[in-house]
Amino acid sequence: MTTSYAELKAQIAELEKQASQAREAEIANAKNQIREIMQAYSLTIADLAGPAKVSKPRKAVPAKYRDTSTGEEWTGRGRAPKWLDGKNRADYLIK
Repeated sequence: MTTSYAELKAQIAELEKQASQAREAEIANAKNQIREIMQAYSLTIADLAGPAKVSKPRKAVPAKYRDTSTGEEWTGRGRAPKWLDGKNRADYLIK
């Protein structure tokens, strides 16, 4: 005996409804367990996050090269600026 497409779709809809209900029940149970553990150990949400990561501010890198005609500077990091293309970098070193 074969099952029709409409019957299969109805079964899928019923199973999705059951799955949704089961998920909601499991989530409610998990929340209750978490709440009980947090109360037993006097934990807060902040305790769960752990210590905040403190990042140090980055220091500005001093310029290493300067175009004397325009005053533009370059740190020597990353792509070289257009004003330095084809030129001797040593001539533009900041002393």
